[in-house]
Amino acid sequence: MILEKINEPKDLKDLNNEEMKVLSKEIRDAILNRVSKIGGHVGPNLGVVELTIALHYVFNSPIDKIVFDVSHQCYPHKILTGRKEGFTDSTKFNEISGYTNPQESNHDIFAIGHTSTSISLACGLAKARDLKGSNENIIAIIGDGSLSGGEAFEGLDNVAELNSNFIVVVNDNDMSISPNYGGIYKNLKLLRETNGKAECNFFKSLGFDYCYIEDGNNIESLIKTFQEVKDINHPIVVHINTLKGKGVKYAEDNKEEWHYSGPFEIESGNKIIKETGETYTQLTANYLLEKAKEDKKVMVITPATSNICGFTKEFKKELGNQFIDVGIAEEHAIAYASGLAKNGAKPVIGIHSSFIQRTYDQLSQDLAINKNPAVILVYRSGISGGNVTHLGMFDIPLISNIPNLVYLAPTCKKECISMLEWGIEQTDYPVIIRVPNTEAVERNIDIENNYSKLNKYKVEENGKKVAIIALGNFYELGKKVKNMLKEQKNIDATLINPRYITGIDEKLLQELKQNHEIVITLEDGVLDGGFGEKISRFYGNSKMKVLNFGAIKEFTDRESLKELYKRYHLTEELIMKDILSTIEE
Repeated sequence: MILEKINEPKDLKDLNNEEMKVLSKEIRDAILNRVSKIGGHVGPNLGVVELTIALHYVFNSPIDKIVFDVSHQCYPHKILTGRKEGFTDSTKFNEISGYTNPQESNHDIFAIGHTSTSISLACGLAKARDLKGSNENIIAIIGDGSLSGGEAFEGLDNVAELNSNFIVVVNDNDMSISPNYGGIYKNLKLLRETNGKAECNFFKSLGFDYCYIEDGNNIESLIKTFQEVKDINHPIVVHINTLKGKGVKYAEDNKEEWHYSGPFEIESGNKIIKETGETYTQLTANYLLEKAKEDKKVMVITPATSNICGFTKEFKKELGNQFIDVGIAEEHAIAYASGLAKNGAKPVIGIHSSFIQRTYDQLSQDLAINKNPAVILVYRSGISGGNVTHLGMFDIPLISNIPNLVYLAPTCKKECISMLEWGIEQTDYPVIIRVPNTEAVERNIDIENNYSKLNKYKVEENGKKVAIIALGNFYELGKKVKNMLKEQKNIDATLINPRYITGIDEKLLQELKQNHEIVITLEDGVLDGGFGEKISRFYGNSKMKVLNFGAIKEFTDRESLKELYKRYHLTEELIMKDILSTIEE
């Protein structure tokens, strides 16, 4: 195997074109070996194998700095920069992140997991290089899908002013995570159809030099072009047309499905699916489909992450013009929804918790100040064992401290749908719902259909001495703590479902002082600035003891949920131990 001889980029220098083609196949096999067993980004990585070989053949990484956008396409880079065993040896899979990571290698310049960032980051590298008087090449890799993000436009606009070396490689496979949406893609299509010769050229209009490679999976063409632009003294865009999923027919034919995948059989592409019950993602998607059919004012929006929200091809087809993918443009999605709501539509946005971090200004300025009644569904919130770039535990402090927003946390199927129905039909507030990230829970309870009386908590089970305020995802954990206290210490605790994340029920909290010694809060998120601190502040000048349970403020990276729960004291045994030690002080 040729791959066995490649331990760092300089080992590529001795290969001829035929050997590099064989290496391409071996790299694809290594990628499939990993993603078929533990999941990962399939199509993006398969599509850039030749590009990555050519980059490392021509340039001198890490002196020449290669910055990847979003990192969905960094696997070949990792394989060529000393980390191939993370793809060939199953015992070492977990040693290698799915995203660029400077802690793994000095060939990774940044830890990156969000889109549209590479040009801005690389622009900073280039300016610093110029200030120091050095002369390394700066290369920003960005996919066509990421060009719809506002930061990409801002970066391109600024880079065009540089009078020094800067190479932007636009990896154009005519796909985002989902199909591309937006006006820029008309120009990319025109450039592909004219072999880069169209007079109308977005990149040239900004002041860039420009060249086009029709077959972006052709190693010889890539190497020739990169040799020509290496050490260039001004900004240039190298626009290449690649095939997403290249080398694997089912990934080539079904690009959206194979952007990312869990474990699967390599030969057939059949997914290895663990049996699970109904999820809240399925639940909300099914509800929205029926709601939109009944009410033509309902509009469903995604910023290029429809798969996260359960918005399937069939879902999109049935909704027709009541569904829109705005592209990788989370900020625009919020402002767009505010405009829709202002003019009488009923917009619903589905978004990943990690990506809502990008929308703070729009949530505050465009939505909350104007009090327009859009609905936002936040998915994948909570403490997780995920990559550092995709943590979903920071949404509560971000959202709950903006005035006028109503942030709700359902605890079961009935409550989730009831909150969603109310959010769509009411006209007084922007409503955000923290969709639980667990299997859908059935609870035989009476559900309110009107949440307009803000911050009214629900006492699910009355008790005394200990009050457990268990938010959203952690309601079931609260029930376990209550049961353990009863069984082992004969303490009949009060169990409270707060429902509202954005405020406190002062009347109820005051009443708890009468026959409770301690209040505990459980939240599936970071404690600093979070829900529990609002409760602690209320009781600050009283005798009531308060314990807040949640995550400490830190970035975690692929740590097991079991270990995190242990560290944060988020098991019923550790919570009860802390309660008892506090009571007995």
